[in-house]
Amino acid sequence: MHCIEAPQRHPVPFHGSDVRVADKAVEIANLLAPTVASLGVELLGAEYLPSPGSAVLRLYIDVPSDEAVGEDGQPRSVTIEDCEAVSREVSAQLDVEDPISGMYTLEVSSPGIDRPLFTLAHYERFAGETAKVGLKLPQDGRRRLQGRIVRVQGGDVVFDVDGNEFVTAFGNIDKARLVPDWAALGMAPVKPGKDKPAKGAPKGSASKAKK
Repeated sequence: MHCIEAPQRHPVPFHGSDVRVADKAVEIANLLAPTVASLGVELLGAEYLPSPGSAVLRLYIDVPSDEAVGEDGQPRSVTIEDCEAVSREVSAQLDVEDPISGMYTLEVSSPGIDRPLFTLAHYERFAGETAKVGLKLPQDGRRRLQGRIVRVQGGDVVFDVDGNEFVTAFGNIDKARLVPDWAALGMAPVKPGKDKPAKGAPKGSASKAKK
């Protein structure tokens, strides 16, 4: 869920280095995390996307994992009201702290099903899931990979890539997102020429479209 945008105006310099941009995002996330936590949600991380004459600061928020189930036993999720509150308070803090010396747009979003991973704790939590990863610096001739998260090993993250272990330092990971299991979510695309089976229909049979 993309929740809200709030433009912030100042002339902005362009920063081209992936490493500097990633470090800037971490710096901003650390600055804003206490403010976001005071509103009852968790700041998962930030993306800072500079470009000539403009930039985007995107914050991902979620319900704290220990509060993911409400008193009524139903799953809790981030609401539009949460996003609006975070945007309002964070905008005020950014105006005072001024960590970005330029014009930018603030975006506040829930993580979505292709959840971004920002910390070692996130990799530990989602061990066994598949992730798409971009590296800051090439390793073994590659800057991108997709593989199953095997484990966190000290300051490294271990992936299974095509049956082989790929170990990279957490500090060398630029961006990473979970790859949704569409089949498990019941959202796998239907192959052309085949109808989607009806619920409860035996295998090999297909639901008829109503005329």
